[in-house]
Formats: sequence, structure tokens, C-alpha cells
Amino acid sequence: MSGQAERHRLTARGIGGKIANTLRLAVKELRSIRTDPILVALILYTFTVAIYSVATGAKTEAENMAIAVVDEDRSALSRRLRDAFLPPLFKTPVEIGADEIDAAMDAGRFVFVLVIPPRFEADLLAGRNPELQVNVDATAMTQAGNGAVYAQNILTNEIIAFLQRREGSAALPVNVVVRAMFNPNLTSAWFTSVMQVINNVTILTVILTGAALIREREHGTVEHLLVMPVTPVEIMLAKILANGLVIVVAASLSLIFVVEGLLAVPIAGSIPLFLAGALLYQFSVAALGILIATFSTSMAQFGLLAIPVLIVLNLLSGSTTPMESMPEWLQYVMQLSPTTHFVAFSQAVLYRGAGIGIVMSQMLALAAIGVVYFAVSLGRFRKAIFNAG
Repeated sequence: MSGQAERHRLTARGIGGKIANTLRLAVKELRSIRTDPILVALILYTFTVAIYSVATGAKTEAENMAIAVVDEDRSALSRRLRDAFLPPLFKTPVEIGADEIDAAMDAGRFVFVLVIPPRFEADLLAGRNPELQVNVDATAMTQAGNGAVYAQNILTNEIIAFLQRREGSAALPVNVVVRAMFNPNLTSAWFTSVMQVINNVTILTVILTGAALIREREHGTVEHLLVMPVTPVEIMLAKILANGLVIVVAASLSLIFVVEGLLAVPIAGSIPLFLAGALLYQFSVAALGILIATFSTSMAQFGLLAIPVLIVLNLLSGSTTPMESMPEWLQYVMQLSPTTHFVAFSQAVLYRGAGIGIVMSQMLALAAIGVVYFAVSLGRFRKAIFNAG
């Protein structure tokens, strides 16, 4: 029994020693971050100014759209249609001639040009089904898509109201009520601010963990690690723990003070639950940063390798475009990415107020993918750093 107890004691001492080594290395990483003013400034900027500027500047809803009207009818109905385009959706309509359309659109002066043909009102009252032409500058893609729908609805409603008043017909028998869930005013800042926090978590985690390894190489401290009584697992866990902790703390403060406080965006769900999922996500994406760094010998090379990876993860994660719009084979491929599951998890928690029972599948997926990513990165880390040393 004494021999078995001694083995248990040595095992416990070994596990405790590994945890102690990992924590010491993590503290070293935190000190390295603290003594790097550029890195600290980058973290502060990413979770403050970058969040606010994107949320307030990169709006996706149609607003203040420039519109011109070519009125060749000069009737009561044509004036009514022109006056129906009001702020804040549209700027005050500018009347131009038919010969000015191409030059005005080429110069980018207007996003929309409405052309009302001659005898439009008379043909409408006579039942001849006249046409209205709406020219759209589709290079302004968001405004063109959303604004064209608004313009069509405005024109349709005004024409129906005009005919009902002239002919005394009854109102429409059905009143369709649209209820926008989770964002009743369709305010783009509610979406872009939270998505920017999520995207920045991915970007900074990859950059910080990869930069930590590159920094060890450039400063020559990696040779010190090779002669210390530490294992590759302890070194990797320390880098993931330290850098992940910094990102999670920064993301939580950004959600509370920038998103909820400064931008007044309501967070429907539990921030602690979001942070729990973020910690799982950090495990896999930080391992990805270390994996990329093992193929790099300088920060410049690391940046060249990391940028395309980050762009693909961002564009195909479902944060900017819905997964359903992608080819079916690509949807299956992206299930191997932790970013896809983290975006779905974050949207469910922060937007829809989902509880742990609803998002458990995403959390399990993050944990499983994290284990695979960590194992692959660890193998490459051993080969590139320890075996090379």
C-alpha cells in the first residue's frame, strides 16, 4: 500500500509541477504583453475605437439616398410621387431632364433616378398599365438593394392611395404587419458592433499567440526554453492561457462599456455564458495562431500567412453573409472551422438570449475542434521548435 501511495504522491506532484510551470510561463507572457506598448495600443484600439467607428460608420441600412426625378408628365400624380421620397431614407429629390440621366449617373451624383413618362396619370386612369422606370446605381450595392425595395413600396403605396381616392374604392382587405425580431428598428449598429467584437476576438487571438512565438525567436529566448525543465505542452498552454485571457477580458469590457454603454446596443443574453464559449474558442484559434507561426521565421512572414487565413475565416464564418447563401459543399467544409460555430454561438447568446441548453451543441463542437487543432499544432510545434533546437 505504501508503494501505491508513493506513486500517487509522485503523480500528484508531477501534475502540480506541470500546472505550476504553465502558470509561471503564462505570467511571463503577460509581462511580455505589458512591456510592449505597440501591442497594448493595438488591443485597446481594436476593442474601442475600431468597434465604435465600424458600428457608426459602416451602416448597412439605406439612409440619405440621393434621388433624381425626370417628370415628363407634370400631373398631380407625378408631383405626389416625387414628394413621397422623404428624409431620412432619401434626400430631397432633384428634378433633372431626361438628357441629363446618363451624365448624372456616370458622375455618381444620384443612386436612383425615377423617370415618369408623359401622360402617366391619364394612362393609369384609363387602365393602360403604364410603366415607371427606376434607374439604380448598383455599384452602391447595399443602398441599391435595400433602397430599390423602399422605392418600389413607396411608389406602389402612393399609386394605390391615389386610385382609391379618385375612384372611391375600398381599402385593402388585409393589413400585413411585419415584426422584426431581435432588432425591431433594423439598426445596423446593433449587428455590426457585436459582429466586430467577435471578428476582433479571432484576429487578435491569432496575432497575439503567433506574435508571442515569433517574439521568442527574434529575441533569442526560445533557446532558454529549450534548456528549461518544461515541455512543449506547457509552453503552448501558457501562451494560449495568457493571450486568451487578455482577449477575453478586453472583449468583455468592450461589450459592456463600448457596445452596451457608448453605442446603447442591448445585449439580450448572458455575457458570462458568452465568455465561457469564448474561452473554448480561444483554445482552438490560439492553437491555429501558433501553427501558422511555426511556419514563419519573422513577423513579416507570419503576417503574410495569417492575413489570407483570417480573411477566409471572417468571410465564410457566417458573420458577414449567411451560411445558407454558400454552396452546400462549402457549408460542410466550414463546419470544420471553429469560427463558424463561435459565430452561431455568439449570435444565439448575445442577440437572441439563448441559454446553455440551446448552445450546448456549438460549445461541444468548439471543444472537439479545439482538441484537434491543439494536437496538430503541438505536433508541428515540437518538430519546428524543440527538434530544431
